[in-house]
Amino acid sequence: MGRDLRKYASQTQARSLAAFVLILLVVGIGLIYLFYGPASAMMGAVCALLGLAPLLAIFLVLQLVDWFVERVDDR
Repeated sequence: MGRDLRKYASQTQARSLAAFVLILLVVGIGLIYLFYGPASAMMGAVCALLGLAPLLAIFLVLQLVDWFVERVDDR
């Protein structure tokens, strides 16, 4: 029953990043809605999601490379 501290650190970082993005979107979009109205909040959500798209693409490519490297190492 060993501890995999690298896996734990990786999970913690991923969860922290997900929480940060979620809070940023909820608070950011909420404040836009509060001050400027629903149409502006919708445009803010679209812009925020489009801004996060490159980060998501990079993350997915890195996950694919990690999966490939682990699969090759198992041979």
